[in-house]
Amino acid sequence: MKIIGTGIDIVETGRVRESVAKFGDRFLHRCFLPDEIAYCQSMKFPELHYAARFAAKEAISKAFGTGIGRQLGWKDMEICKHDSGAPFVKLHGKGAELATARGVTEVLVSLSHSKDYGAASAIVVG
Repeated sequence: MKIIGTGIDIVETGRVRESVAKFGDRFLHRCFLPDEIAYCQSMKFPELHYAARFAAKEAISKAFGTGIGRQLGWKDMEICKHDSGAPFVKLHGKGAELATARGVTEVLVSLSHSKDYGAASAIVVG
């Protein structure tokens, strides 16, 4: 196993809360997949979970060295949970294509959140 890239990001939960309040579903459906939205909405403070997932997607894009854009979009990455509660990443569309092209076998991710911040780190391995 070889580390191809690493990334880290932190997001203010207040900014996520404001984006949801101002743009609603347009913001959510631009950045998150249906299962991510359903999970976050099921939580007492959805903005904490949205912020951590937003940070995770930014961290993953940094680990790939692309940022969010033409090569890797918001919905090309999905943050899921194992039954144990541990997060894992599913790549879709351009994300899956990029992973195949670079020999990526797994994307490891760790999420954290507090009242004010969501944070994540990602490691792309091959």
